Amino acid sequence: MRENLERISMVGVAVIGAGYWGPNLVRNIQATPQLHLKTLCDLNVTRAREVLGRYSTVRATESLSETLADPDIQAVAVATPAATHLDVALAALEAGKHVLVEKPLASSYEDGLKLVNAAAERGLVLMLDHTFCYTPVVQRLRRLVHDGELGDIQYIDSVRINLGLVQPDIDVLWDLAPHDLSILDSILPPGVTPVAVAAHGSDPMHTGKACVAYISVQLSNGAIAHAHVNWLSPTKIRTMIVGGSKHTAVWNDLDPTQPLAVYNRGVDWSENPEAKRVSYRIGDMVAPALPTGEALRGVMAEFAAAIIEGRAPLTDGRSGLRVLAQLEAASASYAAGGTFVPVNGGTF
Repeated sequence: MRENLERISMVGVAVIGAGYWGPNLVRNIQATPQLHLKTLCDLNVTRAREVLGRYSTVRATESLSETLADPDIQAVAVATPAATHLDVALAALEAGKHVLVEKPLASSYEDGLKLVNAAAERGLVLMLDHTFCYTPVVQRLRRLVHDGELGDIQYIDSVRINLGLVQPDIDVLWDLAPHDLSILDSILPPGVTPVAVAAHGSDPMHTGKACVAYISVQLSNGAIAHAHVNWLSPTKIRTMIVGGSKHTAVWNDLDPTQPLAVYNRGVDWSENPEAKRVSYRIGDMVAPALPTGEALRGVMAEFAAAIIEGRAPLTDGRSGLRVLAQLEAASASYAAGGTFVPVNGGTF
């Protein structure tokens, strides 16, 4: 398999699903030199043709089986509803295709594990479209944490609220929290892992599912990560604070001029009985210069590189499993009234 992969210079791709996210995948695949979009597959073939445009040479079809049988297609990008991810992605893997899946990986940890094992058995790339992990801000946050510039992680606080689409098949935890949990998975330093999750939520619209939720994640180093997700806010807020023992990073995703700020401000603790036990550090703020570019373009570049180079992508199937484990713990906690539920660590 490795030898075959090394001879590929351009990867033929099909997109499965022409709904909300599918057109974004189509546009970015077509803008990635190493990828060649061959087919857009959707049960509504009229919709697929509309996405492609009148003069496109990309094939539009409603047949998944015909798409997966095409030898010119080496990979598929799945942008179908979450409940269908297992069936669609597993069929693609069994057909020998590399797979990129929109979040979440599957509807359960058990189903996600089936996909991870199927890809591993066949030597295929299984990648999650955890788009935020490919933004310049999150990549810089990852370096700041992994290089020790922030010091020991003390807390992480995230807010992701807007007047959003109330999903018919999943609650706000499974809709929005995968973004925050995937970012958490990406930036945490080696050796620090989520160990338990507590979730509280409400359904003020009486939709039968949580529309507002708060998640707390206990980390193995004693720190805590917190996320607020909400479909009902009249204003859109996307912020994350990563507090460290040396510096604190503040990310405002809606600020185009200064999305990331690193503060040399915080609280220092002294155990010397002759000195004050608490002191406050008031230092400078630095706004790092960040490159520009669409994150989804980075997703596609990583997908292509992983296939061509025969390696695991940054957001591989195992990262999707780790996110699923936290989501399942959050759902169990919500159902149990908000108690902390251990995270299924598995072997990943």
